[in-house]
Amino acid sequence: MTMPLSRRSLLASGLFGGLALAWPGLSLARVAGEQRLVFVIQRGAADGLMALGAPGDPQFGAVRGALAEDFADAPQIGGLFALHPALAETAKLHAAGEVLFAPAVASVYRERSHFDAQNVLETGGARAYAVKDGWLNRLVGLLDGGEARALALAATAPPVLRGVNPVSSYAPSGLPDAQAALMGRVAQLYAEDAQLGGLWDDALRTHGIAEDGEAAGRGAASLGTLAAAMLTAEGGARIATIETTRWDTHYGQRARSNALLKDLDALLAALREGMGPAWANTLVIVATEFGRTVAVNGTGGTDHGTGSLAWLLGGKVRGGRIVGDWPGLSSSALYQGRDLYPAQSLEALVAGAIAEHYALDPEQVGRTLFPAMNGRPVEGLVTA
Repeated sequence: MTMPLSRRSLLASGLFGGLALAWPGLSLARVAGEQRLVFVIQRGAADGLMALGAPGDPQFGAVRGALAEDFADAPQIGGLFALHPALAETAKLHAAGEVLFAPAVASVYRERSHFDAQNVLETGGARAYAVKDGWLNRLVGLLDGGEARALALAATAPPVLRGVNPVSSYAPSGLPDAQAALMGRVAQLYAEDAQLGGLWDDALRTHGIAEDGEAAGRGAASLGTLAAAMLTAEGGARIATIETTRWDTHYGQRARSNALLKDLDALLAALREGMGPAWANTLVIVATEFGRTVAVNGTGGTDHGTGSLAWLLGGKVRGGRIVGDWPGLSSSALYQGRDLYPAQSLEALVAGAIAEHYALDPEQVGRTLFPAMNGRPVEGLVTA
């Protein structure tokens, strides 16, 4: 079922064509109320120990090798952990108490297939392809009595947003790229528009028209700004998913992770700034399908693993801390002798945060979103 788009939202969707070079997908859902929810997916299995290192663990330096060097001078959190230096803006949010981290977290999935793991991550099923709809679509129905409208700024909505609630999609045109002169005239047309003028300029930079060497970072920030603009528009969407890629770092991980984390940091910072006062009613969840091996392989990367890292950000997140148990990095503590042990349930973490964010019954949220969830939803993550 296709829903009509306004002139302003259509242009914003058109900008997505440029943003897609750096980030593949932004999807939005229209629901009642003023609470906002953003789910950021790290596709490819992000190494949680690259974002949140554990230099206070006695085994960290030895087992991580060169990957531990970036944390040599990083300020420690709680005497054990430290944020990667590329996450400069995230560190500010942590200091302000607006972000918390859950290390050694994993879904119920225990194998190492990207496709299967992402399906479990997005559907909330006990196993891959056991559930047909996405947990975020089910949440939309829970909030809006099944009458919610969803918009996917991509060829199709991601699995997490698919389900019985209507979804419309808008994909970038497949026509050849416009000439620079035409792009410049369009820029003049929107130069006086306070909201769209800046977004258009950022999209042009992402396309490489303004070749200043910062296209990737600008593209990430642009998507964060775009998501914020659509989430704060009057009568607009209140739920968004953002898909990020290239986290499958089998080789050259140190340099690649540095660039990926910088982009993610820029995206989150732009989202925070763009939300303005609405940040107080916003919950951002960052998660990946599974983690990576603790030890470095022969090509300076890591292979498919199990335990990883989840992030919660927002104005009412009880942040500035680490939640959950730390299993340690000794050989005896590793899962199957190679992976960070999955010490806490991703489903329980997400269900608990969402229940508190929307003031819903946590047991009902758990049953609806994650019927295969291990344990009860986590409490004390978000203030009422």
